[in-house]
Amino acid sequence: MMNAPASAGLVLVPMLPADVDEVYALECSVFPHPWSRANFTDSLAAGYDAWLLRDPLGKLAGYFLLMYALDEAHLLDVAVAGERHGTGLGRYLLETLCARARGMGAGSVLLEVRPTNERALAVYKRFGFAEIGRRKGYYPAHEGKREDAIVMRHTL
Repeated sequence: MMNAPASAGLVLVPMLPADVDEVYALECSVFPHPWSRANFTDSLAAGYDAWLLRDPLGKLAGYFLLMYALDEAHLLDVAVAGERHGTGLGRYLLETLCARARGMGAGSVLLEVRPTNERALAVYKRFGFAEIGRRKGYYPAHEGKREDAIVMRHTL
């Protein structure tokens, strides 16, 4: 007998301003240097493609935000609830956001990731993202220091 996919029973819904506090709480629970509430509010106000993944009881399981420019999509933020790490839900979100990007006419998806975020790097590489560059001092780090970003691209 096969196990149900990680996404079984989950529903993709648009992120709304009323969701920001809940999304921010998940963000803070999984990232040492989370986005601010204002980052989410501003992204929604700018019209970015923002989606939530909810379980049948309405609990937030994950989310992503995409920005489109010309023929590329830029993955601004993606997260999976901590209790769902390692279940394949990250891959499901990547499949979903790539399908959305393709539907919007994008030929590729770009993202930045911390070199120290080994779990995310492994997921992105397995999915087919390739490193195309680095951004020096892109992320805030501990004690006022900065951390580089690895820039990755996935061709759709």
